[in-house]
Amino acid sequence: MTTTKSEVVSFDDEALILVDADDRPVGYLDKSGCHDGGGVLHRAFSAFIFNASGELLVQQRASDKRLWPAYWSNSCCSHPRRGEDIELAVTRRLEQELGFSRDDLNSLEFLYKFEYVAHFGEAGTEHELCSVFVGHTSAEPVVNTAEIKAWAWLGKDQLTEQLAAEPDRFTPWLQLEWAKLSSDYAQKIA
Repeated sequence: MTTTKSEVVSFDDEALILVDADDRPVGYLDKSGCHDGGGVLHRAFSAFIFNASGELLVQQRASDKRLWPAYWSNSCCSHPRRGEDIELAVTRRLEQELGFSRDDLNSLEFLYKFEYVAHFGEAGTEHELCSVFVGHTSAEPVVNTAEIKAWAWLGKDQLTEQLAAEPDRFTPWLQLEWAKLSSDYAQKIA
């Protein structure tokens, strides 16, 4: 049986960290402003959490998300807030969205960062310098239903097949990150 909670943990007025292409801070802007129009480059992260069977925890984003509502994505993705270290932000959001404390994670490792731009029609744009982390756990999530509509553990081949068959069901950053993880970091997700 899945344990859930419902807690609002993301706010349009929270100050995000604007960066240049080399990840140097250049200022701050509220989350809403970062995603308006063509987007403003800001720091972000994506976490991929695997269980002992090698399955990836994927989540379907909440239906009221401004960008890519109800799309399937990686385990957790968000932004560090003004004054917050990226690793602290990752562990904070894993706890807030999935109930994973640092003690629940057998490992959590930074792999790489990349810049991308993805437009979601008139609703806005993601323009992020995204740090990608991989972790492992033997715990089951406590899902925050304010952030997550549904979730599942998927085998690596199953995810690859679903991404190929129905890419429009998945967030653009998941598609980009999974391609790189599968090719350049296969040993880290084994």
